[in-house]
Amino acid sequence: MDHYDLIVIGSGPAGRRAAIQAAKFGRDVLVVERGRRVGGVSVHTGTIPSKTLRETALNLSGWRERGFYGRSYRVKQDISANDLRTRLHITLNHEIEVLEHQFARNQVTTLRGEAKFVDEKKIEVEGEEGETFHFSADHFLLAVGTVPYRPKDVPIDNECIFDSDGILELADLPRSMTVIGAGVIGIEYATIFNALDVGVTLVEPRETMLDFIDRELIEDFTYQLRDRRMVMRFGCKVEKVSKAKNGSCRVQLEGGRNIRSDVVLFAAGRVGATEALNLKACGLECDHRGRLVVDPKTFQTKVPHIYAAGDVIGFPSLASTSMEQGRIAACHALGEAGYDPPEFFPYGIYSVPEISTVGMTEEEITDRKISYECGIARFRETSRGHIMGLDTGMLKLIFSLKTRKLLGCHIVGEGATELIHIGQAVLNLGGTLEYFVENTFNYPTLAEAYKIAALDAWNRMPPV
Repeated sequence: MDHYDLIVIGSGPAGRRAAIQAAKFGRDVLVVERGRRVGGVSVHTGTIPSKTLRETALNLSGWRERGFYGRSYRVKQDISANDLRTRLHITLNHEIEVLEHQFARNQVTTLRGEAKFVDEKKIEVEGEEGETFHFSADHFLLAVGTVPYRPKDVPIDNECIFDSDGILELADLPRSMTVIGAGVIGIEYATIFNALDVGVTLVEPRETMLDFIDRELIEDFTYQLRDRRMVMRFGCKVEKVSKAKNGSCRVQLEGGRNIRSDVVLFAAGRVGATEALNLKACGLECDHRGRLVVDPKTFQTKVPHIYAAGDVIGFPSLASTSMEQGRIAACHALGEAGYDPPEFFPYGIYSVPEISTVGMTEEEITDRKISYECGIARFRETSRGHIMGLDTGMLKLIFSLKTRKLLGCHIVGEGATELIHIGQAVLNLGGTLEYFVENTFNYPTLAEAYKIAALDAWNRMPPV
């Protein structure tokens, strides 16, 4: 039986960062990945594929140029599902090659197969040819990620009724689509296909969506979607999803309303991919969604030598935070100097338009009874926005009246996930309103919106 200092189960963002960090400490590391190639959900069906699909859709549809040339403008008149997949496969192959090279360069051992615990210190791996391997380790990191939630009463076949993994293999671009679930994944795919001029109906049983995002941003975002003729049915529970005789799909809502469309995307959550791990053998349990509970600073489970990181531990379920979680877990497990997770991290939603946020929302600040002031900048107020033909997009900054420090930064619009890092740096370094007012920003850029928003807040704040 081979013994390792650290065995990592799963090669997504958390797993690969933990493995490489441990290898850099000179430890023996094994990564077990059950997928066809390394990379996990992030590379194969999640982060990279969905963002590549988004970029391809915006490029081929001419979306970014419609502010100048009108809504009928197209770069490619007849966009097919194959057009969308071509760029996707090129990107995925590149990502996998980079990851395989990183593992090889850092002497990380990788093995394809399904892992399960035999006891607290040992695992059994069933290889791709059916062979069985046994390994032991001083420490384990569970970075198995998640799989789409598939209720028994929804007949998902990935031909007409899809989950968020299967939608990437769409054979033909549909004329209409019903998306069930207005979480991050549902919103991203709904807006991407809407940008491709697919008629999209979004169904959500709750009255609101993306409750962790500042409400003013969501109001602006919702207005943009309605202006693009996306149909949104909030507060509507789904009673039944079925195929019609003509090959289309039918979603029956509580109250009797029916929605017919060419395809349905069921995106109402994901569950931890922990079912095959035999967690009882190592003394662990997961919740009803397959997620594991960990210490939020060390990512240690209740079994001291077993750690978990990434989507399998729940919110925020971001590739970016998962990477840091994996690195921190590896440092703590191996007794090496590490650091605490940052209090504030950027959250990016790759919808059309993008949404990105860092720090506290206005609702959180109000609940904490902090005296504050907001500043707003519209992208159309910047010269760069005019050059790009932007009619929409906004940046919101929230400052403390007492300390004048930045409390939150919230952006909806083109490039939001790139722009947010300026706000992130100022927030985590304890910067104040004066930073934005007194410093020079490149002109013309969308980043100039920071100065506009800060001046907007400064005009209403009492003098120092």
